[in-house]
Amino acid sequence: MPNAAAASARAVQGDDLAGYGFLLPWLLGFMLLTLGPVAASFYLSLTDYSGLSAPNWVGIENYTRIATDDPRFITAMTVTFTFVLLSVPLKLLFALGVAVALNKGLTGLSFFRAVFYLPSLIGGSVAIAVLWRQVFAGDGLLNQALHALFGYEGPSWIANPLTSLYTLVLLAVWQFGSSMIIFLAGLRQIPQDIYEAASIDGAQPVRQFFRITLPLLTPVIFFNAVIQTIDAFKAFTSAFVISDGTGGPIDSTLFYTLYLYQEAFTNFRFGYASALAWILVLIIAAFTALSFLSARYWVHYDD
Repeated sequence: MPNAAAASARAVQGDDLAGYGFLLPWLLGFMLLTLGPVAASFYLSLTDYSGLSAPNWVGIENYTRIATDDPRFITAMTVTFTFVLLSVPLKLLFALGVAVALNKGLTGLSFFRAVFYLPSLIGGSVAIAVLWRQVFAGDGLLNQALHALFGYEGPSWIANPLTSLYTLVLLAVWQFGSSMIIFLAGLRQIPQDIYEAASIDGAQPVRQFFRITLPLLTPVIFFNAVIQTIDAFKAFTSAFVISDGTGGPIDSTLFYTLYLYQEAFTNFRFGYASALAWILVLIIAAFTALSFLSARYWVHYDD
């Protein structure tokens, strides 16, 4: 019996070693490519580092300057929060509306689902941002269409500080496909007998939507809202391409990530950019935490 127990223990240890062996590539990648750079960025955020000389320890000086003496930080925060507060709700509303329409049993559902999902695959690319700039330029496709249809001479939408940010919001809303697919999957999980019972009781489609569909879909809405909010805070490519990396006109498209990029790779203030990056992490973490805290009041699960 002791020999059998020892053999069993050795077999278990062998299985454990095999498991750790399979995990080793991921662990190395996490340590070297994720955890290491994260720790290095936190250290650099406490230094004055240009990338050309050794880091100079300055403590919390970068954070103090951000909080008290950086007007462009305030501008970047304002632009980014405006973008998030506009693009996320509009994208979710549009995605939910399309998902509800597709859930009605349209012919060729798979085709339409693929077509509507396509912008999410290509919408964040440089090529689409360049195309978007051509559409909303002074002589772009939008103004050509407005002139042909209504005789209206439109402005250069991307060069006007009053409208440039809204073109980026529109681009973000256009990339609604991933949220739409998730909403559609959630709608398919709602039992049809609930709707049948509501119809028998005389509930009209609008009442069914607000009394049945939305409450049962709140977990999916919550998931999409959190994911899309995080993505909106990290938006970069569209603003970089459309403004040629400047955040113009007059900083109207200066996303937080674009400002961080400028500080690091234009001004070579890597320590200051690292501090900006950590503030962004804290902002996203705070929004996510608040979302989870509020979820108990409006998200309805099976229990």
